[in-house]
This record gives sequence, C-alpha cells and structure tokens, in this order.
Amino acid sequence: ATPTLARAMSTKITVALDWTPNGNHLGFFVAKDKGLYDAAGLDVKIVSPADAEYDGSYNPGDRDADAPGAPKYVTPCSKVAEGSAHFAMNSPEGVVGWNTAPGRPQLKAVAALLRDRNTSAIVTLKSSEINSMKDLDGKRYASYAARFEGRIVQRMIQHAGGVGDYVEDTPPMLGIWNTLLEGEADATWVFTQWEGVEAKLKGVELNAFPVCDFGVPYAYAPCLCAHPEWLPSNASAAKAFLKATAEGYAIASAEPAYAADALVRIAKRDHSFDIDPALAKGSAEFLADKFLDPDTKRWGRMDGAVWSEYVNWLWESGLLTTGMQSRHPDGGRTFSLDDLRAGNAGERIALESVPVVFTNDYLL
Repeated sequence: ATPTLARAMSTKITVALDWTPNGNHLGFFVAKDKGLYDAAGLDVKIVSPADAEYDGSYNPGDRDADAPGAPKYVTPCSKVAEGSAHFAMNSPEGVVGWNTAPGRPQLKAVAALLRDRNTSAIVTLKSSEINSMKDLDGKRYASYAARFEGRIVQRMIQHAGGVGDYVEDTPPMLGIWNTLLEGEADATWVFTQWEGVEAKLKGVELNAFPVCDFGVPYAYAPCLCAHPEWLPSNASAAKAFLKATAEGYAIASAEPAYAADALVRIAKRDHSFDIDPALAKGSAEFLADKFLDPDTKRWGRMDGAVWSEYVNWLWESGLLTTGMQSRHPDGGRTFSLDDLRAGNAGERIALESVPVVFTNDYLL
C-alpha cells in the first residue's frame, strides 16, 4: 500500500500536549520522526497549545474565560473529555481534579512521562532577592489558575516558615514565563528542564524551589491521561500507541542529541513552532536519565504508593475540597482563587470516595 493509503487505513490518535513542544514531549516527536507510530498502524496527530484551537486559554487573548459569550476555555484534558483528543497531558493535581469533579469524566493517568518527580519548581529571579519560599508572602505569583495550584504553593510557603499570604495573578498561560522575566510577577511554577535551561542560556540567574523539597510528596508530572470509557473499548490502539511512545522515550534517553533535533524539526514542520536548537539540546541532555526506570529501563509505569501518598497529602492538608475555581464564582460550587486559598473552598471530600486515578494496564 502507498503511504497515503496506509495512513487512511490506520487508527487515528490525537494527543493534546500540556504546553508548546518541549523536552518533556521528546518521546512523541522521536516516535513521529522514526515512523514508530506508522509502523504500529497509527496515524498520530499532536495538538499543541501553540495551535489556534487553544486561543482564549493558553494564548494571549480573552483573559476573562468565564465571562458570558467568551470562547470556550480549552485545555488538553477538556479535549479528551469531549472526545476531540484521545490522550492529553496533565499535572498530578489536575488528574486528581478530574477524578473529584462531579459531572466530569474521571480521566485516568495511563503513563508517567518522567520517572523523576521533582523536575518542576517555583522560581524567582535571583536579582529579586526572594531567596526562600517564605519570602513570597506579600509577593505576586503568576498562576495557571488551576484548582489546587494556589493552595499547593501556599503550603510550600508555610512549610518554609511563611504565612502563605500572596497575590495570585492569572496572565494568559503561554505568557506566564515572560511575566517573571519582565518583572511583572515575582514567582511562577516552571519545569526546570525547559525554562530552567532557557534561563541559563540567557544568563538569567534563578532561585529554584523544587516542589518535593517543600513538604509535597508530588506525584508524576506531567502524566498522560485518557478517557476511562475510551480505553477499554480501544485497548489495542491504546497499547500500540503507548508501546510506540515508550520506544520513542527509550531512544530519547539513549540519544538526546538526535531527540533534540527531531523535536526542533517536527515542531517546525507540523506546528510552525520555532525552538532554539540549543534549548532543545540542553533540555534533552538534562532529561536523558529521567525518562526510564533505572532498574527496569521501562517507561511510563506508575507506583500506586506514589499516587496514594499524594492524594493523602492533599486530603490531610485540607486541599481536597469540592470547590471549583472560577472567575465568576457562585459561592456554592465555584470560588475565586483567593477564596480557595482563604479556605472558602466548598465541602471536604471524603478520602475513601476518591477513586484510583491511574492505571498501568495499557503499558507493556
């Protein structure tokens, strides 16, 4: 069969990235470049927040996403929930959020992109002289406006001896990093493999406060999620996709220079997105030993104890509540980010009611 005919006959899979293409995504881009998905009979489309369908959420535009008549606030997991994507990336607290939100599908984590759980950090500019998490009291934090995010940052500040009283700003997501660099925010949450490497290349010195170092038994960040109803009815496609992706990450681990080059080329070809080759290379080298389990050399598998410890911590810290975030809160089910941090966050969720949020069943 011709390549075009083969693709027409193959199973279509759409993957929604959590951010513009970066080092965390190397395995997907390597699998595309090496033809691993094609060989598995899959026609895989990667959707990036740099693409137009994310306007109004990730991209600068309508800041008031909840206002009447505003465009739909699109996130990677909302695409999986509605069926326009099959897999999406999310943070561990995002996964818990989908599994504790009435009326929403309980999306399950199906793979951990990284086995190292401490590659994200709250950062400040060294020039700001904010040298500790406790120094963030009274300062401005650039937030992604997620349900548990502000309260996790608050607990980190408190763990360092602070009060946890700070201003939570919500600029368009893809502009958050620049608000820190330009002095419009004092701190934000980043992946050290990307913004951390970019800062070094630019000669910008950062103070980094890794999440696990401040009392948070963080789970897998980012992880890959899928719809609990789609998975069992499409098990062979899900397994084939994860197997090819695992091969991509194994290659990225062994050949970081090649993986960086593949990321740069495919992001440009498929998304018209330019990546600095030096940034891609630095990120790939940083991550090379963080994708695979050092003992089994396998990718993606998650430990139930890690998830349990994280969910238990959210509950014990008082974060596991029914309140959902909104810019137009109703005070019953939805609350402002300020309300959530102040403890006005709905009812406490019973720990035993939280379902298992992950599965390894589709990994080989």
